[in-house]
Amino acid sequence: MKWPGVELLADLRLPTNTQALVIFAHGSGSGRLSARNQYVADVLASRGLGSLLFDLLTEQEQRLDNQTAALRFDIPLLAKRLTDVIDWVGQDPDLASLRIGVFGASTGAAAALCAAAERPEVVAAVVSRGGRTDLAGEALKRVQAPTLQIVGGRDVQVLELNRQASRMLLCEHRLEVVAGASHLFEEPGTLTEVAVLAGDWFVTHLQAPSP
Repeated sequence: MKWPGVELLADLRLPTNTQALVIFAHGSGSGRLSARNQYVADVLASRGLGSLLFDLLTEQEQRLDNQTAALRFDIPLLAKRLTDVIDWVGQDPDLASLRIGVFGASTGAAAALCAAAERPEVVAAVVSRGGRTDLAGEALKRVQAPTLQIVGGRDVQVLELNRQASRMLLCEHRLEVVAGASHLFEEPGTLTEVAVLAGDWFVTHLQAPSP
């Protein structure tokens, strides 16, 4: 994917006859090759949902961020990149007809909500995994897409921040707590639960009902 002065690497998966595409926004210090997001994308594919995993930062920006952590909390930058990708999808003749969902992790969840607020006519559902949804700030009040926040029960600080974000959301929304899970959902079975919850949410809000 290219814009003037910016080239981002991406992986696109399109199951046969899919009606929907989930765009992933990765978290702090991560990228499109995140094993956790790749796993969720695989589960979504098994349920007929396409996915687009891309790097929010260029290779040069990622090197800078790895050294300084200067960009991973730059929510306006991350949200702008995600919004540009959403627009790019809408201009692609092979993708433009697909309903769009966004899956955000950590700081990527804030970018996902900001992008949903900027493109309410396009983004039809949002899922956050261990997300810093609070960092979306006032944009939370403008989100129209049904929003699911998934947080580990042991991720105490982020759970409280998600509860604060929930109080600002005016759209359909739900907070799911995965018992026994920490921030990265590394405990056995917890990431599978995330993938199932996300899949249920996206299938409900993105796929047209069978005739």
